Amino acid sequence: MKFAILAVLLSLFIAKNSFAGEKSLYDFLWLDPDKKVYVLQNKIHKKEHKLYADLGYFLNFTSTFQSTVGANVKAGYFIHEDWGAEVYFNYYKNSDNDNWRNVRDINGADPFVRRLTSAYGAMAIWSPFYGKINTFNQIFYFDWAFGLGVAKINAESNRKTVQNTTQKSTYDKEDYMSLAWKTCLKFHLKENLHLGLEWLQHHYMARGPTQNGKEPSFSLRNNQDLILSIGFSY
Repeated sequence: MKFAILAVLLSLFIAKNSFAGEKSLYDFLWLDPDKKVYVLQNKIHKKEHKLYADLGYFLNFTSTFQSTVGANVKAGYFIHEDWGAEVYFNYYKNSDNDNWRNVRDINGADPFVRRLTSAYGAMAIWSPFYGKINTFNQIFYFDWAFGLGVAKINAESNRKTVQNTTQKSTYDKEDYMSLAWKTCLKFHLKENLHLGLEWLQHHYMARGPTQNGKEPSFSLRNNQDLILSIGFSY
């Protein structure tokens, strides 16, 4: 999360211009000629009535006991320059990490693990900010957007068997409805080619491990993905 926030702040600090709509170019003509008004020039990469599709690779930062990477596919359409809709699918690949092996070797028992296997959802996209960055005498234009929606999460956990320390626990399939939100930066490499950096979060309610045959109450769970993607728009 700190990395994503730092990336956003860094982009804003070094951006030469940001958040100035095209209409604001004409709102200040009544001012005196000696007045200085700083606005962004005409927008280069327009989004209204455009489709886009992205393919991405991500790292997951949720589980203490799993190393998780995955693939992300998404597509969307902007009905307005600032507003659009998007659908996405995430595939997760999980493996036990050193923390899991250390707990197993020291305690002789598996830790409690819940890991996602896939997720798909739909979001409303709000993209009010845009600007440009001058890097090595090359100007890159970017958009900064936010998304909010719902998702279906497919997961698996060992919550029903982890209490049995005499044998290796087994994983049962689970599924949950989730609130999903994100913030993302989209850098325009060419007219129809862009590079994306995205922080995606899922929030859902799930139970913890079974204790003495009793089911614990539901509690809020979170899942965080940092996604790097490349995409096309047309």
